[in-house]
Amino acid sequence: MSTYESALLRLLDERGYIHQLTDAAGLDALAVKQIVPGYIGFDATAPSLHIGSLVQIMMLRRLQQTGHKPVVVMGGGTTRIGDPTGRDESRKMLTDETIEANIQSIFTVFDKLLKFGDGPTDAVMVNNHDWLGQLGYIELLQQVGTHFTVNRMLTFDSVKLRLEREQPMTFLEFNYMILQGYDFRHLSKELDVRLQMGGSDQWGNIINGIELGRRMDGSDLYGLTTPLLTTADGAKMGKTAAGAVWLNEESLPAYDFWQYWRNVDDRDVGKFLRLFTDLPLSEINRLEGLEGAEINAAKIVLANEVTKLVRGEDAATRAEATARVTFAGSGAGEDLPALATGPEGMRLAAILTEVGLTASNGEAKRKLAEGAVKLEGETVTDPAQLVLPEEGQTFRLSLGKKRHALICR
Repeated sequence: MSTYESALLRLLDERGYIHQLTDAAGLDALAVKQIVPGYIGFDATAPSLHIGSLVQIMMLRRLQQTGHKPVVVMGGGTTRIGDPTGRDESRKMLTDETIEANIQSIFTVFDKLLKFGDGPTDAVMVNNHDWLGQLGYIELLQQVGTHFTVNRMLTFDSVKLRLEREQPMTFLEFNYMILQGYDFRHLSKELDVRLQMGGSDQWGNIINGIELGRRMDGSDLYGLTTPLLTTADGAKMGKTAAGAVWLNEESLPAYDFWQYWRNVDDRDVGKFLRLFTDLPLSEINRLEGLEGAEINAAKIVLANEVTKLVRGEDAATRAEATARVTFAGSGAGEDLPALATGPEGMRLAAILTEVGLTASNGEAKRKLAEGAVKLEGETVTDPAQLVLPEEGQTFRLSLGKKRHALICR
């Protein structure tokens, strides 16, 4: 049973967000006494974040729900370097224009989940290139570099694992932890940010920032990490056979997003309802207790609630309606992914990959050989089969029982 006094830590604890805290008593007392600005950093390596980042975004939402101030830090500067944490190779370099376009695209999701503005608890989004880009190299070495020892930096998992695997790590990447630590110090000075949150793999980087703020300014800063989020079968959250589950509509259609949540393991329903919805805990406990076929009703609630938050109510309604029609029998809901073959038609393996049911033609051929593919309800196995709908005709293509697409002229 939680003994926290602050609404912030009570809520985070009850819903399963807390893994590590640097000073639980100190942060708890601060959150009772005043508005706490807290931040999480997100690099802009793609036009969308995927659902592996959703738990972090929801933590910023919880911060705001309990009367505190969320600060979203977009890594316009650190994206140019690349966080080596959990990576075996260097990140691809992006142009300034691509990074800026990615930030604008990513903001659309934050805008749905947080209230932005000028008020004391309104969210703000800042770009760390605004201060890192102005930092001279000699200045960085003198002011910041003296507080980091190479001995300690070599003990961090992000560095150690890469070296143990004999994978090259550039000097550029080696600097990432210094710049992330400087972010915290800068934000504490300029925006009075007192808390950094992140995934459990960011613990070392967060500690660096706390120590840097203490040494340079005498600041009292705090860190909080979430547990490593895995599904009940041990897979990393956000990864599927078909690829990442993206938050932005342009990167993944609403129906596929909704369907991901509808198809989660029975054992994950309660955990995901706590983390990713605003439903009351009493209702979540009731849904979590459903058994047998009834648990599917809880999964539909989960899919609707998450899709509503991330994509909007209309997207959730359309996705559920599409699923209902699709799984009712011969129907084909309008929100399914669709592909027009053109007057020449297309080969079956190419269609499976083009419409996104498989990641490659090789996977398409394997699924066809396994008998996992149906065209208009009939099993098909020949990857070279020509699919040629008549003008105005639509075929339903299915991979397994849960993934469908529409094929038309």
